[in-house]
Amino acid sequence: MNYILKNENAIFYECGFSCDNVIFVKLGSEAFFITDSRYVSEAKEYVKNAQVIGGDRRDLFETLREYLQKVKEITYDPNEWSVSEFEKLSLADVAFIKEANFSQQKRIIKTKEEIEILSKASSLGKEAFDNFAKYLLEKGLHVSEERLHFEAENIFKNYGELGLSFSPIVALGKNAAKPHALPTKDILQQGELILVDAGIKYQRYCSDRTRVCEFSKKLNFEKSQVFSDAKKQKIYDTVLKAQEAGIKKAKAGVRACEVDFACRDVIDKAGFGAFFIHSTGHGVGLDIHELPVIGTRSETILEEGMVFTIEPGIYLDGEFGVRIEDTVVVTATGVELLGQ
Repeated sequence: MNYILKNENAIFYECGFSCDNVIFVKLGSEAFFITDSRYVSEAKEYVKNAQVIGGDRRDLFETLREYLQKVKEITYDPNEWSVSEFEKLSLADVAFIKEANFSQQKRIIKTKEEIEILSKASSLGKEAFDNFAKYLLEKGLHVSEERLHFEAENIFKNYGELGLSFSPIVALGKNAAKPHALPTKDILQQGELILVDAGIKYQRYCSDRTRVCEFSKKLNFEKSQVFSDAKKQKIYDTVLKAQEAGIKKAKAGVRACEVDFACRDVIDKAGFGAFFIHSTGHGVGLDIHELPVIGTRSETILEEGMVFTIEPGIYLDGEFGVRIEDTVVVTATGVELLGQ
């Protein structure tokens, strides 16, 4: 298969290095890492299984077209290219075969080494949750969401040692009813519900975790939680039961949609089906969102080595929201939670 890549994580997977101005092309048994002079020296040091080619910083496509003359057709992912970039690319006299997400499909089964890295990433992510809990207990009361978000970014990055999988979500009370809540000026009060969704990057691989708790002297991010409000407790217990059902259902040979249904069924029967407004999970690896999709229409058959989240939620607009998320890997007997 001849193919071309522009996505940094996809290229890293192929050759162990990437940068923000590179095109990777695989032509039969040959591979070429085409970049500009700013990165050539470093690329030659780190790139594996590909020849590093220096090109014009403003137009790597000119160099690329020379190599495309060797083949009659080449596969590309339309999600990686802008319209203007593809217009330049398509000037080459070659047939372009469109195949969305083919790189993620190659990466859907993680190797033993990748699983070890992802497990370490999840462990470091869990440690960061514990450190953020300590910060909340010591300094969080009467602090705004905006400031809590700022502090969370620093704590999860371990003040520069780690990367972030994504900008963390720190949502208080009614703001937690928005699955991807942006920080506001709302102030953390005693007894407030707190939702935190965050992850770190370790050796470029991501972690992803969501926890919900109530602000009190006993604050922690364990799954066992006690809320002073009966409605919040009911919603939390329902979501936890739903996640447990999804975890129990997930194993090799099961369709991804069946995991989604197992979570959704618990929430439906509790009377909150209309408030579970997203899919149950997504793959995690070099990208924070990759294959497989764990959703109602996903016919993907789960296989040993797949890594994904299970994260059901209930969101009551104007009141509060609850989501509980862990990252799991499919094993021979079911799934294992990473970072526990």
